[in-house]
This record gives sequence, structure tokens and C-alpha cells, in this order.
Amino acid sequence: MNIRSLTRGDGVVIGAAVLLFIASFLDLYSVDGVSDDADLPSAWASGPVVMGVVLAGIIGAALVVLSRLSQLPKVAGLDLGQVGAAFTVFAAWSALGNVFDPLSAADYGSSSNTVSAGVGLILALVATLVMAAAAIATPLVPALQVGLVPAPKPSQPQPYGAQPPGGYGYPGAQQPGQQGQQGQQPYGGQPQPGQPFGGQPQPQPQAPQPPAAEFSPFWFAVPVPRPLFAEDGSPTPIAELAPGTWYLAVEQRGPSLVAQTQDGRRGVLQDTSGIQRG
Repeated sequence: MNIRSLTRGDGVVIGAAVLLFIASFLDLYSVDGVSDDADLPSAWASGPVVMGVVLAGIIGAALVVLSRLSQLPKVAGLDLGQVGAAFTVFAAWSALGNVFDPLSAADYGSSSNTVSAGVGLILALVATLVMAAAAIATPLVPALQVGLVPAPKPSQPQPYGAQPPGGYGYPGAQQPGQQGQQGQQPYGGQPQPGQPFGGQPQPQPQAPQPPAAEFSPFWFAVPVPRPLFAEDGSPTPIAELAPGTWYLAVEQRGPSLVAQTQDGRRGVLQDTSGIQRG
């Protein structure tokens, strides 16, 4: 799980779920003429409110957040994040019905006119409405897709296989076995005194070819969630790159990038528009 894959919209969903949990311990009803220290029931004393509002809202929020943190498997072809959003809508709908009819159509005579929704039920309605709105709007509103936790700026990585200047394998560095050979005859040079004249002609050294431009890996972040496809060209995504997370580009393939995720998976990012380089 990567907490940096959470967005602002996910933060709103989490905050609304916390508010809903707090509201479940407050008064479910408000009765006129009753003293403030009266022991009125909370949402946990009502089965329909607990099942249809509190648990449905918290379960829906958990599915939305978990689907963002990790790639949850689909159940019966349904994405669990979408199922969670449906749960939050159902919880808001149930809360609205309980606010309109807090006694669930129970008739207590004239006293029923003095009973209304309590502060706990009203806060539960507000929390579920905010939760449902954030769960539905996050995939549609770019402002809610911004990362909740800003990623630290990474240092520029060394290109793969690069050695420190002057070290073994670096162009221009002295290789093992070359010590004491500075005075030897270069390949294809003029014969030295004492060597037979008229030997086989030596091939002329070729002009050195200019080195090809090398790709330097760099860190980048995507502005919106984007799929990462397999390197073999399979149309099925192997992962989803989330905003607010830094990924390493290890290769350039035309307009596409070969990216590496935090768990070591590599894939092709076909849409590179608007990416932020680290």
C-alpha cells in the first residue's frame, strides 16, 4: 500500500467517515420539553440506523480508500471502489429518510409531534452527503485528484550502469593492464627502427564514431491516474500510476516511457502529457 496514492477527495471521504462515527454516539432523537440531562438513545440503539447509515457509510468509505491504496480484485466483475461509492450513496439516502421520520412511523399519540431528529442523526446526514459527493466527484474533478500527501523531491538518479568519473569502465579512464604501455607503438603506426621494411600493410585506424545519445532515467509524477501497460504490448494494464507519487522513467520508446513502480514492476506509460519531472 502506498499512502501517497491518496487524493484530496479520499481525504474528504476519510474525514466524513470520522464525522459519521462520532455522530453515531450522539442523540438520535430530540424531544421537546425534555431536560438536557435526559438519557436519549444514540444511533447504536436503532438497528435500521446502524445498518443502513453508520455501517453502510463506514464500509463504503473503507472500500473507496482501499481501492486507491492498492489494486483490489474485482468481485463479480465490479470494481470495489465503485461498490464503495454506491454504499455511501445508500447511506446518505437512508440518513435522509431517518431525518424525515426519526420514529420510523411509530405512533405514540400526541407526544409523537414533539419528537424530531437529534443532533446525531443530523450530523450523520451531513457526513454521508459529503462522503457520497466526494466519492462520486473525485474521478471527475481534477482539483480532488491532487495528491493528499505531497511526495518528497527526489535527487536526480545516476544513469543505469554509469560509473563515477575516472573509475573503471568510465570513458577515458585507465583500464587494468594498461600501466606502463604509454610508450608502446600505436596500432597502425610507422615501423620502428630494427623492424623489417615492407611488411604487411597495416589497416588505417577508423575515425571514432560519435557516441549515441544516452537516455538518463528521471523521476516523474502524473497529473491524473493513468494506466501502465505491459512491455509486451498487452492491452490489459498491469498497474495504475497515481498522482502525488514519484515513479522512475528508465527508458524512452518514442512518445512513451518505460516506468518502474515502487514494487519493482515495469511497464509502458503511453500517455505522457502533463507529467511533472523530478
